[in-house]
Amino acid sequence: MAKNIYLSVVIPAYNEEINLKRGVLDSVFNYLIAKKFIWEVIISNDCSNDKTKEIAEEFVKKHKGFRLINQPVNLGKGGNVIAGIKEARGEHILFADMDQSTPINQFELFIPKFNEGFDVVIGSRSGRPGQSIIRKLMAYGFVFLRTIILRLPYKDTQCGFKAFTKEAANKIFERMKIFGQKPRSGRGSVTAGFDLEMLYIARKLKLKVAEVPVEWYEYGQRKEVNPIKDSWEGLVDLLKIRLNAILGRYK
Repeated sequence: MAKNIYLSVVIPAYNEEINLKRGVLDSVFNYLIAKKFIWEVIISNDCSNDKTKEIAEEFVKKHKGFRLINQPVNLGKGGNVIAGIKEARGEHILFADMDQSTPINQFELFIPKFNEGFDVVIGSRSGRPGQSIIRKLMAYGFVFLRTIILRLPYKDTQCGFKAFTKEAANKIFERMKIFGQKPRSGRGSVTAGFDLEMLYIARKLKLKVAEVPVEWYEYGQRKEVNPIKDSWEGLVDLLKIRLNAILGRYK
């Protein structure tokens, strides 16, 4: 009888040629190959227009346990993550950014929380070394707004390093309204509302969520930030989530 997969790692990809050439997938492989549990890695390619697909295909051919999924249409980062999670077969599902700004070895800090019975474990960045002043100001403003509008108690909702039990993931993602049913095209951009809707639903369902401090580094290959556009979209998403909650759409 085949053994169960303990961990599925979902890595969204959009124009990640530079990061792939930097050897990020080697670091993921080297960490996982030393583990005693069974694992899989799903690379979800969101219609990249550089050499992401070709480089990832070559890597997958040479590394057992890795799979590449090429999305037929551009879904944006949120939709791309969800598409990857739907393919995951593990008892636990982790999604992590391709650039490994939070290194894969930080999953070690999540395991005790799952053993304690938590349904969701999220990474919390401290200090954010190397992050631009613009990003830091946007983060502070967003913390204030999400606290007022959604009353989420977490220090960091936007860290791209989150894990779920399979059961919790199914409950959360089947209820997502803004991102789950009609994924929004965004060319790989980070949309704040995706993480917020996900965590708001988890809290609404009374799932046990743990927030764990993790390492985080700015590697300089992050997607471009438009302060006005991104801030406006984040505010709109906050209000949409609040409206959906008032209308009882997350039951």
